[in-house]
Amino acid sequence: MPAYASPHASRSGDVAGTLKLLAWLALAIALIVLDHRGGWLAQLRQRATAVVQPLWWVAGVPARVGDALSESAVTRTRLADENRVLRNALLLSGARVARLQAASAENAHLRELLGAARRGSGLDVQLAPVLDIDLDPTRQRLVLDAGGRDGVVVGQSVIDAGGVVGQIIAVQAGTSTVLLITDPDHAVPVMVARSGVRLLAYGTGRSDRLALANVPLSADVRVGDVVLTSGLGGRFPAGFPIGTIMALHPDDSHAFLVGDVRPAARLDRGRDVLLLREHPRAPEPR
Repeated sequence: MPAYASPHASRSGDVAGTLKLLAWLALAIALIVLDHRGGWLAQLRQRATAVVQPLWWVAGVPARVGDALSESAVTRTRLADENRVLRNALLLSGARVARLQAASAENAHLRELLGAARRGSGLDVQLAPVLDIDLDPTRQRLVLDAGGRDGVVVGQSVIDAGGVVGQIIAVQAGTSTVLLITDPDHAVPVMVARSGVRLLAYGTGRSDRLALANVPLSADVRVGDVVLTSGLGGRFPAGFPIGTIMALHPDDSHAFLVGDVRPAARLDRGRDVLLLREHPRAPEPR
């Protein structure tokens, strides 16, 4: 048979539930009144909060660690970007400084060339940029950015602010080739500026040295003497610096001296040279 609850039992359960609710309400009211009068619940909450506070701190550690790591990563990324920008700026500044220094050196060299042209009385010159340089021990050459269409001709003398560089040996339409005075196949008639002794200066295949051959033992030649072009042979005009005698020593036969000459021209440097269009004329006697 199906079970069923009696009306009496249902009423008894409702009464019990109501009594429990009333008891809880009474307890709540009593607690509220006691807390209002003595504040002991507030003290209990404060003590409970103090006890639970370390647990809250421990529970927040992962979040704080994550925030710190994220901030550190962002900081490193920002610093890396700033370092890259600063490094690029430093490289750019260095390149600009180097360019300015190069421009300053070039301007100084051009002023020296201009001064050399002004010092020569009646000197007609042409500025020619250097395209290439060959300083092989067996071949000493310059290639200039000036050729036949610029009026360059074979045999022209080439100088710089220091002295004689060489002579034109080949001419093309837009370029020309200079045989340097240090080439092993080159020789130039010279004289000692102090004593007037005439000699020949030969190329040695080195850009920093010329050789004076067959210097008589009795010749008035000393270390430190300046050597100039003598004008003999008609290839180079007289009076242009060739170099300075750095040493004198006997040759193999001990019958003559050999002189080591440091070239006056900067053969391994400089971006421009001067071409002599014609020899300077000596002043006419009055």
